[in-house]
Amino acid sequence: MSKIGLIIEREYKTRVLKKSFLLLTFLSPILFAALIAVPLWLSRLDADTTKEIVVIDRSGLYADALPSDDIYHFTFVDADLNQARSSYGSLTGILLITGRLDQDGTAMVYSENQIDMETKSHIERLLGDYVEQQKINAYNIPDLQKILEDTQTRVSVSTIRWNEKGEEQKGSSELALIIGMVTAMIIYMFIVMYGGQVMSGVVQEKTSRIVEVIVSSVKPFQLMMGKIVGIALVGLTQVFLWVILTLILSVAATTLMGIEPSAAVEAQAIPQSTMDQGMSEIYSMLAGFNFVEMLIYFICYFLGGYLLYASLFAAVGSAVENETDTQQFSLPLTIPIIFAIYAAIYSAQNPDGPLAFWCSLIPFTSPVVMMVRLPFGVPFWQIALSIGILVLSFVLTTWMAGKIYRTGILMYGKKVTWAELWKWLKY
Repeated sequence: MSKIGLIIEREYKTRVLKKSFLLLTFLSPILFAALIAVPLWLSRLDADTTKEIVVIDRSGLYADALPSDDIYHFTFVDADLNQARSSYGSLTGILLITGRLDQDGTAMVYSENQIDMETKSHIERLLGDYVEQQKINAYNIPDLQKILEDTQTRVSVSTIRWNEKGEEQKGSSELALIIGMVTAMIIYMFIVMYGGQVMSGVVQEKTSRIVEVIVSSVKPFQLMMGKIVGIALVGLTQVFLWVILTLILSVAATTLMGIEPSAAVEAQAIPQSTMDQGMSEIYSMLAGFNFVEMLIYFICYFLGGYLLYASLFAAVGSAVENETDTQQFSLPLTIPIIFAIYAAIYSAQNPDGPLAFWCSLIPFTSPVVMMVRLPFGVPFWQIALSIGILVLSFVLTTWMAGKIYRTGILMYGKKVTWAELWKWLKY
């Protein structure tokens, strides 16, 4: 164990002190923060611009349908397209209405550049509401508008869960979906990114022949396990720093640009009582989830899935001569984890369906799919069976990977095939 500890320490320090690690660790949060703050800043700039739209209404019916505001300015003219285009300078577009829109008339927007979706949707909404109102007025029924407004009812269905004590707790299907998908994506990204680093590290050591010196002091299995655990700690460190730095930079950037939650609330004129009620509902929904239990299961599947795939990636790295040859053997390893993402998406819609059930038991997909199911509630026997199968699979794959690693780590000058790998397993 002391030798494995030395290998873990070597792998961790070697990778953490690299310039590439430091640059990626500290530059990535800046990029993430920019992705959050820049769209908010740009959205505020868009609100200060005015879009000039010339309207040619040949029906003469829609002068009141398109009111101007701070963003959209509509100008009605009596001209044809060429005259309007030459008479007016910088325009967002020219709206041509050929006749009654509820009959054979059409509405078309002409522009130099492709019109954006926001402008198109705004025009469609204004014209649609106006035509709908004209149809309602045509029935000449007193208070028909009020009757229609009274009949429009939105039904909201609340979800209540019983905990183990039989107490009622308010839940949220949307929140459960978000928690499940976020944790599943974290596990997926960790397996793909750092499992590949294990394979790349083995190939580099094998190519530089430094592994011949290392295995003279430690067993190949100890070297493989030390490398897997060391890179896992590197990944955990990087993810932890990403989360902390992204939050700090996001808050700092939005504060410096003057985008504060309080300002957004004031702009929307949300009553304080409504805010308090909304926050109370959010807290009650969060209280319905056992985050301690979720964290424990997340760590179990996080480590189990990584160790399962990392051992196989290490075996692949030991069996090839260079990183180019890894494509042949790594493809069968990446297909199950990619399929797990698709299975997780469909399992979120039906957490108790046969696809979700079986994929949460199969060890190559269970770390991702089970994390999607857990927020919706999974019987304990299924969780225990899934973790048990995952642990046994990890032990089996580690044993198999160790046999391949022991033989392949010192193999040079020979093209390895699947048949050759099978022979190594039987040695």
